[in-house]
Amino acid sequence: MTMASSSGVSNSKQETASVLQGAVHHATTQCPFCSVQCKAEVTIESRELVSKSTTRVLQYVTESKGTLNKASEGRICVKGMNAHQHTTSARRITAPLIKKDGKLTEASWDEAIQCIADKIRSIPKNAVGVYGGGSLTNETAYMLGKFARIGIGTKYIDYNGRFCMSAAASAGAKVFGMDRGLTFPLADIEHAKCIILAGTNIAECQPTLMPYFTRAQEKGAVIIVIDPRRTSTAAMANLHLAVRPGMDMLLADGMLKWLREQRLLDEAFIANRTNGYEQLTAYLDKLDWEYITENTGVSVENLKLAADMFGKAKTGMVLTARGVEQQTDGHLAVRHFINLLLVTGKIGRQGCGYGAITGQGNGQGGREHGQKADQLPGYRSIEDEQDRNYIASVWGVEEGEIPRKGVSAYEMMELVHSGDIEALFVMGSNPIVSNPNATLVEEALEKVPFLAVADMFLSETARLADVVLPVSSYIENTGTLTNLEGRVLLREAVTKPPGDCRHDWEILRELAKALGKGKYFDYTSAEEIFNELRVASRGGIADYYGITYDRLRKEEGVYWPCPEVDEEGIGRIFEERFAHADGRAVFTAEESKMIKESLSKEYPLMLTNGRVLSHYLTGVQTRLSPGLASRQVENFVEIHPDTARHYIIKEQNWVRITSRYGEFQVRCRFNEQIRKDTLFVPMHWGGVQNVNRATRGELDPFCKMPGFKTTAVRIEMSY
Repeated sequence: MTMASSSGVSNSKQETASVLQGAVHHATTQCPFCSVQCKAEVTIESRELVSKSTTRVLQYVTESKGTLNKASEGRICVKGMNAHQHTTSARRITAPLIKKDGKLTEASWDEAIQCIADKIRSIPKNAVGVYGGGSLTNETAYMLGKFARIGIGTKYIDYNGRFCMSAAASAGAKVFGMDRGLTFPLADIEHAKCIILAGTNIAECQPTLMPYFTRAQEKGAVIIVIDPRRTSTAAMANLHLAVRPGMDMLLADGMLKWLREQRLLDEAFIANRTNGYEQLTAYLDKLDWEYITENTGVSVENLKLAADMFGKAKTGMVLTARGVEQQTDGHLAVRHFINLLLVTGKIGRQGCGYGAITGQGNGQGGREHGQKADQLPGYRSIEDEQDRNYIASVWGVEEGEIPRKGVSAYEMMELVHSGDIEALFVMGSNPIVSNPNATLVEEALEKVPFLAVADMFLSETARLADVVLPVSSYIENTGTLTNLEGRVLLREAVTKPPGDCRHDWEILRELAKALGKGKYFDYTSAEEIFNELRVASRGGIADYYGITYDRLRKEEGVYWPCPEVDEEGIGRIFEERFAHADGRAVFTAEESKMIKESLSKEYPLMLTNGRVLSHYLTGVQTRLSPGLASRQVENFVEIHPDTARHYIIKEQNWVRITSRYGEFQVRCRFNEQIRKDTLFVPMHWGGVQNVNRATRGELDPFCKMPGFKTTAVRIEMSY
């Protein structure tokens, strides 16, 4: 393979060859990026590579376009249209790499697998950490959790979805007794008469969903967007509330207070289907309007207007995303927004419900089957004896062989930094860029005694690894994913992996065999893994037992829960009862105890981060897709022109942004539609442009979500 010299990889061989044009055919796959999981038709060209010694047939994906499916309705965004580009990048790793004399060098699979196994065997089980990703298939997520706990025997496993969905997931579990991204099918959106989009920029992050909202508006719906910036999503709203970063929960409380004062309540729903309303009223009575408006930065008139719009609508929805959730009180913030639905009875019927707009392709399924530190497959609890015994019976082990819960993703990085974790195995993630307090994480991974990474590219994390294992891409690897509405989808391979790349589940199987645990992982296909997952999830909250590959091929997706093969999955949940034992939902009257970052003379601005249309997560794939990278080649900070003038900063200047935790440098971009006390920076770049070098490491006490959205900073010219 040919690698750029900057990658630090030495090449063991080169081959002179000529390429002959071959056949062209078309195949159906899915976009690997966001949680909509749009279906795509790809054009594949087969070419013959003729060398002195052999002739090989190579396949290249040359085009991708949308095709019909139930979620995206045939649409595909710019990321999906260009997703195939990274799969044919010359910078893909196509053979295992082992660090020798400080340089990553090509090695055989046997050598690489044995190197990892020898290191794992040489240290205590709980000195090994496993770090997964929210873009892995359900099969790999399931197998990774099983591998950590049975293949290695460690309690330390978590994944980057902790930074995506943990606040909404834990809130749903607490309020409803169950977490699923959307409590309704996407088709319900156009039946809503009022929609609150809190901290979500769907127009850029999930653009193929936008027609659902525009159709709702065409039918008379009112859309309220809550965001410190006037985003593309806010631009289409009927009302935009430019909330001060970190004050979302208080804004929801203000709306609740007005709904109660105006008696815009569904008293029958409150009486028959909820608990805790009396505590909520006592909590709201303590709040006064001056306190609410002063802290949220939203006028009392607009707060009351928003509440009136929602309370008087016959149907309504609340959708949240990272703007609300990525805070140190994100769990409670989501619960307070759900209060709006419960007091008005807007859940469990057409045009009503709560939705968490998942960011990652399999953010929903990835957390249901064992990647989270405290969960077993089927959304079972790793601390519940009945759950432990059931999974032990499926895995063929004694209950005591399953470790207890570990720690969250960022806490694992802290244990790596302190030396408590001596070896880390990373699959499908780039923690150096995605974690908060990224400087600490980089220090941790630079000094950890052993780091192994499975990835397609030499990400910022992989460059530090002792062993790098090349994995197949989305178009080469069969498996299921669960989209944001809880619909399980089958994505089948349409090409073969290049070079010596292997599927992630095959890598885990070989590692387990090298560790002497091969009998627990003797799978021959993704479908075989899924069939075990079905049994493991049976009877759990996320019950997949009734879903099969045959059904997925015929029905193009099945909602969970689906307990039997002859039953339809449930698209709209909570129509008659919630998932708590008594069938009732729980109001939240709990006040946040977290200390907010406050502005000061030294750090006078609030930094918040997020995404842009052309990039995904830490940019490892999209920055190597020319059609996407060319749209946004470098990172930037959005700043109000008046704020920039105050600090003598001109547009397109390079600036340094500094917090109590670190600093980074980016180019300046003016935006008159952002609060003057707020800076916005995307999160898709590493190195000196990594916004997370400045974000703080404090975590939400309920779900361990970092406070990405609220960091006090200062800005100055970078000379």
